[in-house]
Amino acid sequence: MRIIIAAVGRFRKGPERDLFDTYAKRTHWRIDLKEVEAKERVTGPERQKQEGELLQRAIPHGAMVIALDERGTPQSSKKLALTLKNWQNQGQSTFVFLIGGADGFDEQVRKRADLLLSFGAVTWPHMLVRAMLAEQIYRTESILSGHPYHRSG
Repeated sequence: MRIIIAAVGRFRKGPERDLFDTYAKRTHWRIDLKEVEAKERVTGPERQKQEGELLQRAIPHGAMVIALDERGTPQSSKKLALTLKNWQNQGQSTFVFLIGGADGFDEQVRKRADLLLSFGAVTWPHMLVRAMLAEQIYRTESILSGHPYHRSG
């Protein structure tokens, strides 16, 4: 399984990056982080459009796309693991997680996504979301392999 995390903005050294790296190294799946930034200093819908185009260029042909979106559907870790497993059983091997910029996603990105996933109703710092996503990817792998890292209540 290949995982691509395509995200707006650039990681800097710090605790969020360290946490991301910790979980990315724990998984046996290949995780590629592709960071994009709009070069022009625009705001609002134009910025969303530019970032959306950059994010969509990071999606390989045939990949399943999961956009992290506050308006998306919250899922338990177990449900997310089963979703990825079902896609994998259907022959999918590449999964792209998209993390948008401060203004959110352009509507074209939302339409392209196979799943709009929410990490809850609260707003998270985008650099922290990368670390949280890496942990969820590791957790998903643990659930699917029967590793005791994940405990259901």
